This record gives sequence, structure tokens and C-alpha cells, in this order.
Amino acid sequence: MRHLINTCSAIALWVSTSAVVALDWPQWRGPDRSDVSKEAGLLQEWPEGGPKQLWLFKDAGLGYSGVAVVGDKLFTMGGKDESEFLICVDVKSGKQLWSSKIGPVLKNRWGGGPRGTPTVDGANVYALSGEGVLVCAQNSDGKILWQHTMKEYGGKIPGWGYTESPLVDGDKVVCTPGGSRGSIVALDKISGKTIWQSTDFTDPAQYSSIITIEANGVRQYIQLTMTHVVGLSAKDGAVLWTTSWPGDTAVIPTPIFHEGYVYVTAGYGAGCKLVKIEPGNKVKEVYENKVMKNHHGGVVLVGEHLYGHSDGGGWVCQDFKTGKEVWSERRKLGKGAVSSAEGMLYCLGEDNGTVVLVEASPKGWTEHGRFKLDPQTTQRSSQGKIWTHPVVANGKLFLRDQELLFCFDIKKTQK
Repeated sequence: MRHLINTCSAIALWVSTSAVVALDWPQWRGPDRSDVSKEAGLLQEWPEGGPKQLWLFKDAGLGYSGVAVVGDKLFTMGGKDESEFLICVDVKSGKQLWSSKIGPVLKNRWGGGPRGTPTVDGANVYALSGEGVLVCAQNSDGKILWQHTMKEYGGKIPGWGYTESPLVDGDKVVCTPGGSRGSIVALDKISGKTIWQSTDFTDPAQYSSIITIEANGVRQYIQLTMTHVVGLSAKDGAVLWTTSWPGDTAVIPTPIFHEGYVYVTAGYGAGCKLVKIEPGNKVKEVYENKVMKNHHGGVVLVGEHLYGHSDGGGWVCQDFKTGKEVWSERRKLGKGAVSSAEGMLYCLGEDNGTVVLVEASPKGWTEHGRFKLDPQTTQRSSQGKIWTHPVVANGKLFLRDQELLFCFDIKKTQK
């Protein structure tokens, strides 16, 4: 019996350490909105020319919407003719399963179409269009169950359109219409009825997306606007704390929460800031500097270091707790977006579609492969670039250039 138990234990250990740990990516920046995947069993070195391409979907529509992946379904949005659509694609085949019209197309000289990423929750998927139409649809067939506009809550379309990805938390779907009636609104995710609106916080909407945290025994929603970082009670939308923010022109990146600290950054010279949420929801400023000035490619926290592109500084590694620059790299890759998995950075250059696999290490920029997206769209606005963030989900790398949606196999070969 002891021999049998030992044998079974050894087999279980082998399975747990050798198998690929595949994980869904149900919303913007992944399950916890950190843009750091917990997947394992991924390639740590790419072959020349990059990983194997599994398929290319050529009808995703125009826009910069990201992808959500749950099981064998991928969800995104795209603009076609005069409308924006919520789109579902079969991950195995790369074929469209369904599409649902969600509102008029956002028109913008940097490129029209939707900007946010759908959020999948159980049997439903939630999406916010560029003009601010929020929909709840069945993920089985795309049937629209309810919809509202941000205008209903006093919102005004920001200059580059609504780019937020809606948050689903418990029984609520939460988003940021902005405006004097309350910046943030929480709706019942099943009925679409209003639960609360943040009447004590009325900043206009910017382009960031909300994250959830637990601090001082209270569930909170954190959002970044042009002038504030704010923490609201998830229960009723009451303001728990605020701290000032020197935003300019556009404030886009999603906040990062780690061990009681909140980190934010933005481009146009704003820089970055770290605050600590202390007992009683008092906010202590730890640092504010210009080491990281991230425009819209995002920042990831791996271990105790932040990685992302800083305007004027190139790709930067920054110490999370002190704010000091650890290293920077300006020549290897231009400005772009980043995601992370299994200790690696997936960096996408916005100018020419170069994709680079880099160690997430404070020791410096060390590459483990690169390739270039091919083909690339001919429909992109002359002022637009490759701005959709890379996504790693279920052993695959997903990249998008407007109507072109790519899927690559990045799993290690299993023996």
C-alpha cells in the first residue's frame, strides 16, 4: 500500500510540474487585470521567424479592441461600415461563430472603431463601444440581453472615444461614463438596472479601466482620471480616498495594485506615482517622478519590478517600491505594448509590428526571439498604429492589427 501511495504521489507530482498550465483570459489585462498571466509550460525561446502561426482571421473589423479568451471562444469588437460589432471567434479553427451589432461606429482620425476589450462572465459577455454603448450579450449566440448608453448616466464621449473595458464584479458590471451625475456607475449585471452612481466623484471620463482591490477590509474600485486617482466603495460607490494626478491631454494606462500600494502612470509628461493605502484609508504618497511616462502600451509588475515603454526613455525597468530606474533600452525596439507570462515579456512595437520575447529581469534587456507581423492591414488610418495589446491565453499568443487577428502556438513541445 505504501508503495502504491508513493507511486501515485510521484505520478501526480510529475503531472503537476510537466504539464502546461493553461488559463483563460476573460477580460482586459487578464483575470486580475494585471496583464501578467500565470500560465506555465510556454516557450522560453522562439525559433527563427517566431512561433508557429495557427491561424489568421481577416474579418475582425477596424478598431483597437483587445481580445478576451474563455475556453474555445475568443471575443473582440470591430467596426464594419457604419456600425460596431461584438464578435466571437472559434479559437481552434479561427472561424467566426457569430457577430452582433452594438452601436454606431466611432469615427476618429487616428482610426475609427471600438477601443475596449469585452468582459466574459459565465454565460454572458459585456462590451462598451467607442461611442459609449454598453451591452450584455449571451456568449453562446451573441443575443443582446440589455444595453445602455453612457449618455444615460450623464456621460460625454471623450475625444478619442470610450476606451474602457467594463468590469464585472460579483453581481455588478461597473464602468465610467464620467460627468456631474457621477463618474462611475454600477449596474446589475443580469438586469442592467442601476445599483449606484458615484455622485460624490464627478470627474469626466478618461481612458483607463477600473481595477478591484481589498484594502482595510473593504472591497474597493480604483480608477484614474485626468486629475485624480480614486478609491470607491464597491458596495455603494462612496469615495474612500483620492489623491491628485497631473494628467495632460489623455490618461490611459490601468492602475496597478500590490501589497497595499497603488501605482499609476500616464504619458504627455505626466510620469508615474505610487501611493500606500494606510489604515482608515488614508493615502501616503511614496514617490512621484518621470521614470515611467507610459502613453498607452501598458505597464506590468513582475516580482518587484515594473516593465513598460516610457515616452522619451524607451523600454524601462523600474523598482516598484522606490520608483528608481533599474535599466532602460532605447535601441532594440520602438514604442509599444507589453504583456507578461512565465517570467517573460511579450513586447509589440507599434510602428512596424515587431514582436519580441524578452526576459522580465532587472539585469537588463535579454531577448529570446523576435518576428514581425505579416501580413499587416492596408486599412489602418495613416495616423494609427498597431495599438492592440498582446494576449497570452491557453498556450497561445493573440495579436491584432485592425481587421487582422493572429493566433500563434507558444506551448512547449510536450514529451
